[in-house]
Amino acid sequence: MLQFDESYVDAVAPNAAAIKNGRALILKGKFVRLNKDNDETILFGECSGSGASNYRCSCDFIRPDTPTHRCTCPSRQFPCKHCLGLMYAYAQGKTFQEAAVPTDLAEKRDKLQERTEKKKVEQTKPRKVNKAALSKKIQAQLEGLNLLETLANDLVRMGMGNTNAKTAKQIENQAKQLGNAYLPGAQAALHNYTKLFIDAAGRFDADVSANQREAVYSEALDQLTRIHTLVKQGRVYLNKRLEDPELQPETESAIAAWLGHAWQLRELREAGLVEKDVELVQLAFNSYDDVARGEYVDTGMWMNLNSGKIQFTQTFRPYKAAKYIKGEDSFFQVAQIPELCVYPGDVNPRVRWEEMQPRPIVKADFKAIRQHGQADFAVLIKQVKAHLKGPLADKHPVFALNFARIGQVDDDLVVEDANQERLALTDKGMAEEPASCGLLYLLPKELFKQQTLLVRFHHDLDSRQLRIKPLGFVTDSAVVRLTF
Repeated sequence: MLQFDESYVDAVAPNAAAIKNGRALILKGKFVRLNKDNDETILFGECSGSGASNYRCSCDFIRPDTPTHRCTCPSRQFPCKHCLGLMYAYAQGKTFQEAAVPTDLAEKRDKLQERTEKKKVEQTKPRKVNKAALSKKIQAQLEGLNLLETLANDLVRMGMGNTNAKTAKQIENQAKQLGNAYLPGAQAALHNYTKLFIDAAGRFDADVSANQREAVYSEALDQLTRIHTLVKQGRVYLNKRLEDPELQPETESAIAAWLGHAWQLRELREAGLVEKDVELVQLAFNSYDDVARGEYVDTGMWMNLNSGKIQFTQTFRPYKAAKYIKGEDSFFQVAQIPELCVYPGDVNPRVRWEEMQPRPIVKADFKAIRQHGQADFAVLIKQVKAHLKGPLADKHPVFALNFARIGQVDDDLVVEDANQERLALTDKGMAEEPASCGLLYLLPKELFKQQTLLVRFHHDLDSRQLRIKPLGFVTDSAVVRLTF
């Protein structure tokens, strides 16, 4: 039986105008037929339009994660407003009469099933490694690491005190060669260093205060350490693959991804990086423009109800292909996933799936989320500090905290656990995320006691303090998001 609500339909709509037009069809009573099959895997119906005959539309959920939308209207949008209206009608509880699937739709479903089965068979066939092409790519990557090392050495010799917007731009222009060497991660690492010396106006001038300058230098030193580690570990990994082309990508660390390896679901399955019958709840969502990589990034932060881990989904849309790739959006239901593929990583691994069935979130789900929250701040702080020692580790890990209260101490907002251990709040973290601390003053006071808080850790390199950025609250009956 299909289970989805209006927010799900909003999320799959191509734009706001389609949402408005789809809903309007229901309000105006345009649907003359609303049908479903006996197992409720397909919705189909007829909608009156401007033409002489009704438009015949259908929403086929035989593949729940990637439903197929069909309509006889001339629109090039998928789903069109008629398919959206069909789903809105179902989500709103309109009466759908059970009926046999029309012959033309049944034939299309059969062909879709055949293609799906053929794809599964293809995935089971042994992969053939093009050793010559792989060797050529690895050689290019090794040369790229040599360039990265040279650029890093130049930065060290130049000294951070002599780095300014002009020299940073020169380094960035040279770093473009890393993209041609199949090293987008290395290119991004270098960009993260140079952008520290360029402000929003494109300059890094002498008017910056001493405290601000020291903060920049501390972060720059950390970035140089990361680049050095990337070169060192990258060479070892690539040389091993050069010696053995059949060697599988590294799964114990994220070095393969840093070097630009695009993991395929098949590779993750072969490496055993899968979890069966998982349920995920999205607790936060954020979209941003990654200038270093030249792409838009949509990031969802999910609680795995089975394990309690915070896991990420990410959709990358390169500038040149952005209009052909549908961006992700917030998801307000529970995602039921028969097979979850987990990327190599530590605290917040990236995840993907091919099939997903949404279901409404219920109170038991909120309870499960809160039971997985970290209640002992001292233990968590120790865990985060151990994680941050890794040069290539994610510097802003995300956790769910069960707190006793939130209050003001001097100039800081702080979160306190039951043992009176405290963590100060901050808006610092990932630059691409919107500020969130100011939103706390707009929230009802009952959220500030005995709740669960999703946070992103930030390590202040100058003060050596761990601070947290609030991303959202989880109560007994709701998720209150502070980012979008």
